[in-house]
Amino acid sequence: MSEADSIIIILEEYMARHKKNKSVYRKICISMISVIGLFILIAGFYVGFLHHKAMSAVHKIAASDYYAPQRDETENAVPEVGDVTEDDMKPMTFLLAGTDNREGSGGTMNTDVIMIVTLNPKTKSATLLSIPRDLKMTPDGQSSHKANYFYAHNYIKDKTTAMAETKQFFSDTFHIPIDYMILINFDGFRQAIDAVGGLDIDVAMDMRYKDTADGTNINLTKGFQHLDGQNTLDYVRYRKSNDGTAASSDFERNKRQQEVLNQMLDKLTSLNGISQWGNILDIVGDNVKTDIPEKKLTRWLLNFKKMKPDHTNLLTVDGDWKSPFVYLNKDDLTKAMESLYSNIELEQKIKTNFWDHLGLYTNTNSKSNSK
Repeated sequence: MSEADSIIIILEEYMARHKKNKSVYRKICISMISVIGLFILIAGFYVGFLHHKAMSAVHKIAASDYYAPQRDETENAVPEVGDVTEDDMKPMTFLLAGTDNREGSGGTMNTDVIMIVTLNPKTKSATLLSIPRDLKMTPDGQSSHKANYFYAHNYIKDKTTAMAETKQFFSDTFHIPIDYMILINFDGFRQAIDAVGGLDIDVAMDMRYKDTADGTNINLTKGFQHLDGQNTLDYVRYRKSNDGTAASSDFERNKRQQEVLNQMLDKLTSLNGISQWGNILDIVGDNVKTDIPEKKLTRWLLNFKKMKPDHTNLLTVDGDWKSPFVYLNKDDLTKAMESLYSNIELEQKIKTNFWDHLGLYTNTNSKSNSK
């Protein structure tokens, strides 16, 4: 073999190896592009799926046949989906109420959980005041009723105005502007707790109560434990026993409600995965109603982490039971209301008089002299 032939063979082998390396490199590039493309498709599906779920949930929550919108948004310049607006970041107040529509409950619309909640998105702070369900409340020119009576009464009269009238009554009675009302079905609460994997609760006492009429069977033992949705609901609702355990006051129950709500907010912030968020959005859509305008609610939901408070102040007010009503300590209530006012940057220029419409007592008077 001549020297020229040897050089030709060497060149051909080099070209073959170069071509093979180029082919391998090309295959690697194609594989990487495919993976990236697949990731983009999955991400697009994820975002699209959650967006669809969110829009469906919002439409159900803000169902116009359930209330008469009091503050229609004229947001022609604001996109339906996008970042929160300057108006969204202003302090606001909610009336939060929970109803029991379980099978066997009689379909009552009584609100056994009632809270006034202030949210300041700019300072990322929230303040919660639980209202005892048996609190004595007296509208102008009417007889006194328990706090859990008024939404059901307004709903029976006209469900499309029930939220607006209830919100206005609580706003006038507690001397605080309430922007929106949120109504939550207890069974949706149970489902939501299960969807986030339950909660870790330090149960302060044994709790047992049975009611065959509505299927209630509360059976909790004292101590730190992981509770599923049903047991968490039992923990929140427990008030009295017919099976040998100590009773719990409305005020202790209010503290438990606030504790669970705070944990739930933290759980929602840490949710990961399409199935978890998809389940939560389905549950919320089926079990929550509100008069928050749909466009506004859409922005809040899609910017949840920006709207969620980092600091929550749980307010407590001392009280007294004098059948059939609960009476609140006026001094405690005044301090609690000042905290609510402060969080929404509201300055009360007129001294508030709660005596007219609420059952109260003062530190200087005996509880037996409650009005």
